[in-house]
Amino acid sequence: MELAHSLLLNEEVYNQLGEFQKAEFIFEWLQFLEKLLPVTSRADVRENQKKLVEQLTSLLNNSPGPPTRRLVAKNLAVLYSTGDTFSVYQTIDKCNELIRSKDDSPSYLPTKLAAVVCLGYLYKKLGRILGNSFTDTVGNVLKAMKNAESQGRYEIMLSLQNILHGLGAAAIPCHRDIYKAARSCLTDRSMAVRCAAAKCLLELQNEAVFMWSTDLDSVVTLCFKSFEGSNYDVRLAVSKLLGTVLARALTSKQTTASTRHNFRRISLDEVMELLGTGFLRGSCGFLRASGDMLKGTSSVSRDVRVGVTQAYVVFVSTLGAQWLERNFSAFLSHILDLVSQSHPKAVQSQMDAIGCRRCVSFILRATVGGLLGEKAQIAAAKEICQAVWKLKKVVDAAMSDSNLETRISTTDVTVSQHVLVCALQELGSLIHGLGTTAAPLLQDSSTGVLEAVTSVILHPSISVRLTAAWCLRCIAVALPSYVSLLLDRCIERLSALKSSPEAVTGYSFAVAALLGAVKHCPLGIPHGKGKVIMTVAEDLLCSASQNSRISLQRTQAGWLLIAALMTLGPAVVQHHLPRMLLLWKCIFPSSPKDLETEKTRGDSFTWQVTLEGRAGALCAIKSFVSHCAGLLTDEVVQRLLPPFPSAVDLLTQLSSIYKSYGNPLKTSSTVYRHKLYELLAVLPPKTYEGSFCAVLKELVADLTVPDSQIDASTFLLPPICHENDLLLLGPLLQETDHRFIEEQLLLGNSVAGGSLEYDPYSIYEKVPKGDSVPKPLPPVLSVVSAATRLFGVIFSHVAESHRLQVLEQLLNSIKQTKGARQQIVQLNIVAAFSTSLKHLANCKGSLGPEEVRRSALTLVMGALESNNPLLRCAAAECLARLAQVVSDSAFTAGLAQVSFDKLKSARDVVSRTGHSLALGCLYRYLGGIGSTQHLNACVGILYTLSQDSTSPDVQAWALHSLSLIVDLAGPLYHVHVEPTLSLVLMLLLTVPPAYAEVHQSLGRCLNALITTLGPELQGSSTTVSALRTSCLLGCAVMQDNPDCLVQAQAISCLQQLHMFAPRHVNLSSLVSCLCVNLCSSYLLLRRAVVACLRQLVQREAAEVSEYAVALVKESREDFTPDVNIREIGLEGALLGLLDKELDQRLCQDIKETLTHMLTSMAVEKLSFWLKLCKDVLAASADFNTVASVDTTQEETAKVDDASVLTSDSDERSHPFSNPRWSTRVFAAECVCKIISQCENAGSAHFDITLAQERKQRDSRDDFLVLHLSDLIRMAFMAATDHSDQLRLSGLQTLLIVVRKFAAVPEPEFPGHVILEQYQANVGAALRPAFAPETPPDVTAKACQASVCSAWIASGVVSDLNDLRRVHQLLVSSLVKVQAGKEAQSQQYSESASTMEILAVLKAWAEVYIVAVEKQKNQSDAQNHCLKTANSAEESYRDVTCSASGLLDLVQADLGTLSKLWLAALQDFALLTLPSEYALQLPAEGGTFYTAETIENARPHYYNSWALILYATALWLTSTGFIIVDPDEGVTNLSRPVTPTTMCQDSSTRPSVKSPEDVNTDRFHLILGISVEFLCSPRSDAAMENIIACLHALQALFDVPWPRSKIGGDQELGVELLNVLHRLILTRESPDIQLAALEVVRLILFAAQEHVKEKRRSAEVDDGAAEKETLPEFGEGKDTGGLVPGKSLVFATLELCVCILVRQLPQLNPKLTCSPAVQSGKHLLLSEDGSRLVAAALVILSDVPAVCSPEGSVSVLPTILYLIIGVLKETALKLRDGQLPLTVAASLQALKGLLSSPMARAEKCRTAWTDLLRSALVTVLDSWDQAGGLLQELDEVSLLTAITVFVISTGPEVTTIECLQKRCIEKFKITLESKDPLVQYKCYQLLHSIFQHPNKTVSYPYIHSLAPSIVGKLQETEKAKPENAAELQVIQEGIKVVTALTATAEEEHRAHLVACLLPILISFLLDENALVSATNSAKNLHEFALQNLMQIGPQYSSVFKKLMASSPTMKARLESAVKGNQESIKVKTAKHAKNPGKSSSIQLKTNFL
Repeated sequence: MELAHSLLLNEEVYNQLGEFQKAEFIFEWLQFLEKLLPVTSRADVRENQKKLVEQLTSLLNNSPGPPTRRLVAKNLAVLYSTGDTFSVYQTIDKCNELIRSKDDSPSYLPTKLAAVVCLGYLYKKLGRILGNSFTDTVGNVLKAMKNAESQGRYEIMLSLQNILHGLGAAAIPCHRDIYKAARSCLTDRSMAVRCAAAKCLLELQNEAVFMWSTDLDSVVTLCFKSFEGSNYDVRLAVSKLLGTVLARALTSKQTTASTRHNFRRISLDEVMELLGTGFLRGSCGFLRASGDMLKGTSSVSRDVRVGVTQAYVVFVSTLGAQWLERNFSAFLSHILDLVSQSHPKAVQSQMDAIGCRRCVSFILRATVGGLLGEKAQIAAAKEICQAVWKLKKVVDAAMSDSNLETRISTTDVTVSQHVLVCALQELGSLIHGLGTTAAPLLQDSSTGVLEAVTSVILHPSISVRLTAAWCLRCIAVALPSYVSLLLDRCIERLSALKSSPEAVTGYSFAVAALLGAVKHCPLGIPHGKGKVIMTVAEDLLCSASQNSRISLQRTQAGWLLIAALMTLGPAVVQHHLPRMLLLWKCIFPSSPKDLETEKTRGDSFTWQVTLEGRAGALCAIKSFVSHCAGLLTDEVVQRLLPPFPSAVDLLTQLSSIYKSYGNPLKTSSTVYRHKLYELLAVLPPKTYEGSFCAVLKELVADLTVPDSQIDASTFLLPPICHENDLLLLGPLLQETDHRFIEEQLLLGNSVAGGSLEYDPYSIYEKVPKGDSVPKPLPPVLSVVSAATRLFGVIFSHVAESHRLQVLEQLLNSIKQTKGARQQIVQLNIVAAFSTSLKHLANCKGSLGPEEVRRSALTLVMGALESNNPLLRCAAAECLARLAQVVSDSAFTAGLAQVSFDKLKSARDVVSRTGHSLALGCLYRYLGGIGSTQHLNACVGILYTLSQDSTSPDVQAWALHSLSLIVDLAGPLYHVHVEPTLSLVLMLLLTVPPAYAEVHQSLGRCLNALITTLGPELQGSSTTVSALRTSCLLGCAVMQDNPDCLVQAQAISCLQQLHMFAPRHVNLSSLVSCLCVNLCSSYLLLRRAVVACLRQLVQREAAEVSEYAVALVKESREDFTPDVNIREIGLEGALLGLLDKELDQRLCQDIKETLTHMLTSMAVEKLSFWLKLCKDVLAASADFNTVASVDTTQEETAKVDDASVLTSDSDERSHPFSNPRWSTRVFAAECVCKIISQCENAGSAHFDITLAQERKQRDSRDDFLVLHLSDLIRMAFMAATDHSDQLRLSGLQTLLIVVRKFAAVPEPEFPGHVILEQYQANVGAALRPAFAPETPPDVTAKACQASVCSAWIASGVVSDLNDLRRVHQLLVSSLVKVQAGKEAQSQQYSESASTMEILAVLKAWAEVYIVAVEKQKNQSDAQNHCLKTANSAEESYRDVTCSASGLLDLVQADLGTLSKLWLAALQDFALLTLPSEYALQLPAEGGTFYTAETIENARPHYYNSWALILYATALWLTSTGFIIVDPDEGVTNLSRPVTPTTMCQDSSTRPSVKSPEDVNTDRFHLILGISVEFLCSPRSDAAMENIIACLHALQALFDVPWPRSKIGGDQELGVELLNVLHRLILTRESPDIQLAALEVVRLILFAAQEHVKEKRRSAEVDDGAAEKETLPEFGEGKDTGGLVPGKSLVFATLELCVCILVRQLPQLNPKLTCSPAVQSGKHLLLSEDGSRLVAAALVILSDVPAVCSPEGSVSVLPTILYLIIGVLKETALKLRDGQLPLTVAASLQALKGLLSSPMARAEKCRTAWTDLLRSALVTVLDSWDQAGGLLQELDEVSLLTAITVFVISTGPEVTTIECLQKRCIEKFKITLESKDPLVQYKCYQLLHSIFQHPNKTVSYPYIHSLAPSIVGKLQETEKAKPENAAELQVIQEGIKVVTALTATAEEEHRAHLVACLLPILISFLLDENALVSATNSAKNLHEFALQNLMQIGPQYSSVFKKLMASSPTMKARLESAVKGNQESIKVKTAKHAKNPGKSSSIQLKTNFL
């Protein structure tokens, strides 16, 4: 194939190829040429032009296939337009000649067609360059059309379209001829030709004025005719033509030239009249109803009506949204008029009426719902409301009119019903779509929406009443705050108007609909409403028999209410269960005898009422079973069962009852059947086993003796067929944008589809799709579908012998019927049997013996050869399921063999299609039939069938079946891949484009082949690359196909290819194809496009985005997408599409695509993304409605900020016009995602100084912090919107912004933060959320989001007055909380108020926590400030005032808050009790939840308890557990809130508790909640909760009283430690582990205090008694044994070991032996790891203090091992000489341990001494072992450890000869170190040892080491120090010697001074040398001088003696003293301020 890539065709290669490969080669070359020509230079083109033209024209004679001929034509056109045009006429002549040719043979046809196509493209590209030649060409083409067959007509039409496109106005002479030709084609019998003609006429009307002026009428009539018998594509194309022409006629500005036609402007009314005529009368007589008169009345054919409906939509869309806004009232009145009484024919039968209503609804939905923005939609809703009022008046007049003409008026009433239904449905849908943005509409009293809707609830027509109820339901879902209100109003009217039949049904429908809405309203309704409704329902049922006029209505209403009540779920229903079961029991007769007496007594009316009532009861039980599965315990099921036998009995008697009383009972008996079947289908079959036979008998009768002659296939069979097979049956069964109206055409002429009035019970059910009205089918049909479902269940449960009888019976009934009737029966039976096979397969049951199989097979095989394609499809699926259930390979092979034989012999289309599909389906459920032989046979037969060009149907079915086999045969298929691929390609290149179904099947095959090849496609071998090229070729052919569904297939194939072999897919051409189709009118194509985009952007978002923009910039003339990619990029285009798109799945995909793009590109294109989001949010922010900033509170300066936001009325047209609220919510979510992306990208996004610097360096850089004002503005716009969802998103955005930017400083005003300038905006955004009418979820969000937590706590607002304002909002919400349960508004459910209260309490808790933390930080800072100088006094004062101010603000309410917090915690504690304690919970519920809503309240408590716990703990510690409320008994709250009431009965409660008891209760409450939670935090428990809980425990143990509680109760302590140990094991987070360790430390501290206290009191008590008898306190008593599980020490050690070993595995002795851990290899721990280890060591060193002396001996080895282990493992040299944190901690711990009093206690002194000596040996040994690794071991740390041993232990430990020698040895080695730092440290350590008060310790060291120190110092006379480090060493050495001098005994002192002085004097410099000396030399000089000044006076005698003996020294000293007199003064002053040692050194010496 690579050889095809050349400018000229490579003829050598071409001639060597086989026939089919030639076609492929040519196509590949042409494709390459198409890309190459536009980019080749003109000169090259001209050079090769002649040859190229020859090659291309010669291809015309080669009978090219459709795709090839199109490419030849395109290339010729491009060639002439880039090269010379002089030979173009020859080409045109040649084409004309080919067309004129008389050869009519089929083989010559492709050549003729190619010539036609060529002409089209040449004229399209070259247009007027071709001069006048077009008249001949057009004439010639039109002449050829007269005797062309359908393919020819198709291509000619398309060519004419191209010619017209190219020539524009120049073609006027030919317009009439073309018009005539296209007219005849528009009603052609081939659908493809009709589509082509419509496209041609659409092109023609651009220039042909007559089409929309003089000939308008005939064009319109023609279109109506074209709709007759059309398919979906034709309707789309023709409706586009019709809509466009009419829109053109309406808007055209007539030119003067054509005024001679005395043309008049056509008005809107006339256009509407034209369309209306089509809608009402169809295509027969146009304004002359002569046809009607002749034929009598004829109803309009449905396809015309559906086509006209689509034309209406096109007409309005073409005119645009603004036109619709201006002309809406005229448009609305016309559309509603279509179903009004002025056209009784349109609505004469119920079927017609339903069909017309659907069409009208569709027009309104597509225009009002699809085009208008929210404001315009609100205006439209008002208009619709006016229409409803007008109709209401008509009805009222008619009803009250009692004169003679009443009869006429009643028809008015019944006919106006359809108008009302349409108006109410649209009103409901509009409000549903608007959501909470519709609030102003409902509040507007002048419109009176609610009044209008409720007023028509009393309409005489039932369908109006139902639709009004549905409309109320939509309002309730959109505006949850209205649910309770509307329910109350309807219940109240229902009770008041009990005697009016309309009112009873109307209001009960309304209540049922509203109850159905509750599950869509997260805030619910008050629990008490359920009781009210149950009472009303019972009342209606009981009073039904009192008044026969309305008994029917009352019965129906009562059961409807109960059934609807069930949807509220188990929590509500369980309270009403007993009453409902009682009613259920009473409705059926209790014994068969009673049923008999009933039969003898009743009349037709009583039976009607009885059946209605029983059907209602069945419905209620079904609703109960499906919505309250949780309540179906065995006991309840037992109580449900008794009425069933009599219900089934009644079912069997129905036919005889019906016979007795005739027609009035027809509907009610059908409904009864339907409801009983439905209920039985959802119950477990075991429950009604006894009735199987009776029910089956009835089912068989229902299936085989259908009452109606309705073909129900289209709704029975699709659910049974596999969704992929339905694609075979054309677009009708696929999802399209017009599905809503197209469905009517599916259902045959007798049914127009479902409608609400067929089954009022569906009004409360969940609707499959958002806002569409439920559409139950007529009872006759729904019985059949319920029967098929129930048959499936029962058949799979009856005995096998019984099955055989049933099947025989079914087969007989098929035989006995004839014709259409037979097909209906067969269809019902197949549907039922298929369902039963599905059930059998699911429960792995078997079908039965051979006879059963045989009957089953006969049944299915009969259907497989039915004329109805849908039935064939279902039968094939059924056959496959049969094979699955039998699961016997011989049986399966037999089935396949039957099909093989049939296919070989049969010639008719029906059996060939059925059996070929059966072969594919067999593979579906058997996971590939193992034998290759079978596969080869299948493939062979399907290959043959797929090439049967006589029947496209056979080809399509065979190829579809082949695609199934490819997909399902798995690896077995690999041998067939190549031949299949070439077959698919060959067919793609040859099948005419009109056969779209074949192409679609080919697409599925190609897709399956690509999937089968999978990742192999990446390979580079020749076979693979050939396969890959073939796949790409196939995709290219399909992309060029005119059928949109084939294009969708192409896109999904390319998507697959891109997944497996991304390098080989040309991304830019794929993206351009996607952009072009982004707004296709085919839903499936749009879905494919977006699904593909979604995949592409996961890998290559940036490239995709760039290609899209680049494509638009090149913008070829044939590409004009409806989306504006040029300005807003692909991302903006997708956002725009998201706004207009109504399909849920597509919207979801668009959101995911955008999210992927955002995550990969938001940081690079920050401004672009933020602008997009801002445009969407600002486009509709109607700021006039925003709560204006309250100026009374704000100084003028502050107001400006907010008004800047509100008055931004830029007049620029926005790229997004009025986006919907859902799109705006998505934009707000995007802003949050952008912030989090920036957070991952780097800190510059949140640091304004850094951002500005980098921006100056490179202006292309962009940082989030620079867009802060935009972020705040977007959050503000969203937070103050009408839409509640948007407010929630806005508050969330605000929260994130405040959290992320709170700490960013403002560089221009030091000490301030950047957010301060936005205070007013934040305040203004929050205020509306606290308004009284705001829903609780918004308030809750505002609490937890911005206000409290983040804003008050962020510290942004330093000024108290500003803080006070936001604080005020919180106070207002607190007041609401205090009002308590009783004062709650009865608007939402109780759990909603629980949510709000807890959010408020949590917010307060958060503020309090922050205030306390700030206070704490400040007191630390204060102490710090006091230590330093007081220069910072002023700034410090500012800070304190804000923090203490914040605390003061909270303090005011703390009294109230603490009670509420404790109450909430008590509630939470009760709610966490396991279920077995349920009986002990308080009956009336807790403080903030009611007993009924306990389940819904739980999540809210889980959300907020942790912070409330922490705050309570802080409050209790701040009071030190001292305060107990004095008026504890009489709290000022309206209910008991303190934990004192916990689980106690009021009678047993002591009158007042002592403060000690109250505190103990509170302590245990907090501890209990914490332990319960920490024991087993759910895996999804938030980190914040765990940390808050640990912090609460820390706070608790921070004060003495709780510590005494836990110290005194050892079991409690151990339990807590075990819980913490488990937490540390299960949670990796270092923050959690550190917090837990802190709690452990405090517990240990408490235990220490306890032990100390006991020891102290024991000493005090025993006074002077002898010490021996003192009992041992502490763990380990006298034996030293520790009991695991009981011992606090053991638990602590376990926990510490766990932490240490996890960080340093080498410490585990078990591991050290294993090869996995190499000893000696040191690890550097992470910072967190080091902190954890350090914390654990601190705890370890405290352990002995809790033990008795014996106990301490038993734990000491472990502790020493761990401490020294950490030291050994982490003592590494760091570059800057810093000590690692762990080493510092281990030395600190060692010091703490060694100086423990236990080491001196006489009982254990000797044991300690032994152990400590061993420890010292270990330290020394580790030094020796590390011999080889010395370079990385830090000698200083080990030396420090030795020093700690020497200094901190008693002399008996370290003074043993051998140990002392080794220690001194180490010091010697270290002194010789080359590293000045090490020397320096060594000197420091020796300094401390030399000063040890105990001579026995210090002298050996002095004797061994002093001489070498002095020696080293003497050496420095020669080598002066080079740098600061060396200087430090010398200085430290001199200090050591000075110190020695001081400690030495008198007789040695003179000697030492004599050594020291010469050294010091040698460091002095004379004046000249001083000038040129280095820094370090100068410093040394000063240091020496200073020391001399001190030593001289101290040891004056020695000093003088020395001076006298050495005059040179004396001279040197004197000159230095003189020369430096002045500078010394200055320097010494300075020196006093800066002590020479750096602070890090201090840290490292304070271990000693």
